[in-house]
Amino acid sequence: MFGIGLPELAVIALVAMIVLGPDRLPQVAKQAGQMIRQVRRMANNARDDLRDELGPEYADLELRDLDPRVIVRKHVMEALAEEDDEASRPGGRPLAPGELPPYDTEAT
Repeated sequence: MFGIGLPELAVIALVAMIVLGPDRLPQVAKQAGQMIRQVRRMANNARDDLRDELGPEYADLELRDLDPRVIVRKHVMEALAEEDDEASRPGGRPLAPGELPPYDTEAT
């Protein structure tokens, strides 16, 4: 949750109690909870509208999948998996100690 641990939450609660006072704190907490529920509901509606507009082939679409960091990570992991597959092929065996790598005279 945003990298906030228990000690940080305790400090935030203490400051909120001092600033708002014990009388208004429950009311403010209730309003914050309602606002979070409303934002979550709006995000879910936006996701559902996007799924409806894109059609049935995108029924399993998640908004996290559209994050550029997730897309790059996915492609990098696929490329690494392909390299592992190539290395595990019979011709892709590791070199023995002292063995020279193959040399292609037509490569350069």
